[in-house]
Amino acid sequence: MTEKWFNANRPRRLRRSKAIRRLVRETRLSPQNLVYPIFVKDSGAKEPIASMPGIYRLPVDQLEAEVVEVKELGIPAVIIFGIPSKKDPYGSGAYADYGIVQKAVSQIKHIEDDLVVMTDVCLCQYTDHGHCGIIGGNEILNDKTLELLAKTAVSHAEAGADLVAPSAMMDHQVAAIRRGLDDSNFQNVAVMGYSAKYASGFYGPFREAAYSNPSFGDRRSYQMDPANSREAMKEIEIDIQEGADIVMVKPALAYLDIIARAYERFDVPIAAYNVSGEYALVKAASMNGWIEEKRVVLEILNSIRRSGAELILTYFAKDVARWLRDDEEV
Repeated sequence: MTEKWFNANRPRRLRRSKAIRRLVRETRLSPQNLVYPIFVKDSGAKEPIASMPGIYRLPVDQLEAEVVEVKELGIPAVIIFGIPSKKDPYGSGAYADYGIVQKAVSQIKHIEDDLVVMTDVCLCQYTDHGHCGIIGGNEILNDKTLELLAKTAVSHAEAGADLVAPSAMMDHQVAAIRRGLDDSNFQNVAVMGYSAKYASGFYGPFREAAYSNPSFGDRRSYQMDPANSREAMKEIEIDIQEGADIVMVKPALAYLDIIARAYERFDVPIAAYNVSGEYALVKAASMNGWIEEKRVVLEILNSIRRSGAELILTYFAKDVARWLRDDEEV
């Protein structure tokens, strides 16, 4: 071809084979980027979660097989969500000496000591009203909740947690937890702030899984307005100033722009939570034969990585680790 518009640029040269595509790939997805969430309960049988096919509520005494599988797949970390047998207005099960998360952390560390164990620090699963803090009338009391969040984080550290992750979205929760950990000689326990946690409709399946629907109102007075992005930068900056070692954007898929802005602006690791609703949507479409699950999941997780997240909390972690192990093209 001799037309004047023709030049030597042919981008397809670098797409012509699987090996070449891999060689020049800009974004790398690895099991090392993944964190696997686990729901733990005190006792009883392993329970499937209807809205999250393939995910279960696991009793503490059945954790070993799950933990060993996660480790063998090369996934470096898990995050534990507790489902208590009893609830009260103050969420006392969250910071009980022998609470469900405390027992689970101790058990996991006994099974696989070098697996990174993260814990969710919140009260919503433990309060009989389902809110993330204690209440006065119909108001969520920010400052009174901080003491209980710090107490919860310290109890998790005492059980062996490597990292605590406050998700209550109370103002100054990171500072309160950092102070509590340091005062209890847990200076080396890290904090991952759920820094930009939006009031999202994507949390529905999680609330079923953890029995954590609020009994009145909603969480919009403390979780972020989905329309706001500058506010997310403010929340993240405050958490970093207060001592957060890692910051998180949640949910991930509808907030890729927030992940990208955070990655460009802040010099700390960025995490993103590929949440329960995102998981359930893909699973439902796949089970109906409408999409190719593996291809869509890998596309989603690559988009989260491409946006700048170094860590991805995802219920797909084990599936993705298997696909990568089996040398599938991603």
